[in-house]
Amino acid sequence: MSGRSTSLARRQRRFRWVVITLVVAFFVLPLLGALEFTTRELRTGARTGATWATLVDVNKVSTDYPALKEGFLYSIGLSLITVLIMLALLVPTKTWVRLRVPGMSRTIEFICLLPLTVPAIVLVVGLAPVYSWLSAWLTYFFGADIGESTLWLGLAYVVLVLPYAYRALDAGLRSIDVRTLSEAARSLGASWATVMWRVVLPNLRGAVLSSAFLAVALVLGEFTIASLFSRNNLQVAMFLLGKSDAQISVAVGLASLVFAFLVLFAMSFVGNTRSGTSPLSRWRGRLRKEPS
Repeated sequence: MSGRSTSLARRQRRFRWVVITLVVAFFVLPLLGALEFTTRELRTGARTGATWATLVDVNKVSTDYPALKEGFLYSIGLSLITVLIMLALLVPTKTWVRLRVPGMSRTIEFICLLPLTVPAIVLVVGLAPVYSWLSAWLTYFFGADIGESTLWLGLAYVVLVLPYAYRALDAGLRSIDVRTLSEAARSLGASWATVMWRVVLPNLRGAVLSSAFLAVALVLGEFTIASLFSRNNLQVAMFLLGKSDAQISVAVGLASLVFAFLVLFAMSFVGNTRSGTSPLSRWRGRLRKEPS
């Protein structure tokens, strides 16, 4: 019986590594193809790093590709705005519902998950009148085309990231006893603002960082809404640049894709390093326990 279980464990481990290898190849081979294209001299076929040297030269990118620089800066600004608004909306709301009106949790969950069922094109159709009114209102009161700024897309991006951020924050809140912590802080004279800032948020650090990483990855990869609203962000700039300089466009896309992968991979380790229970340590422990 022991020999049979050992043989079964070996087959399972081999099968697991075969699946992991296929999945890694599925994702890595296109990236290697993109890297090969960006390091090839199109006329001679020789290997060159000129494309990547141009990409890391900030002054040259600013001079030769101003739309790319503008789109990158707008995407960074949109990431910050989206994360701040999303956290300001979800963290207090989820905490209040969990403490005071737990019966509303299903309703809040339905509202936050609803954007998953709405295609981006339908969302644009619904938001177009809102943005038109907002642009006209801001132009009337401030006397400038401030309403045409790409940064206002952050309001739409908050809607897109709600489902993913909600799940991350909900898991974090379920892992702590918010009621006991808040009641203890209130009994010591802390205001609700102090409870949120010094009690709830430190205990939700992992969930907050996970939701923020998800929001950044989504904003950096968003194209449809920005394109349909005729606004410039990183993906729109890459699309337009691809018509004139495909190698630079592919290099920027590869760099942003690798960055998004690293961000999503880093989410697995957020909040677990202090307790020593990161996925990497658990994986190593599992391998040690398996029979050779």
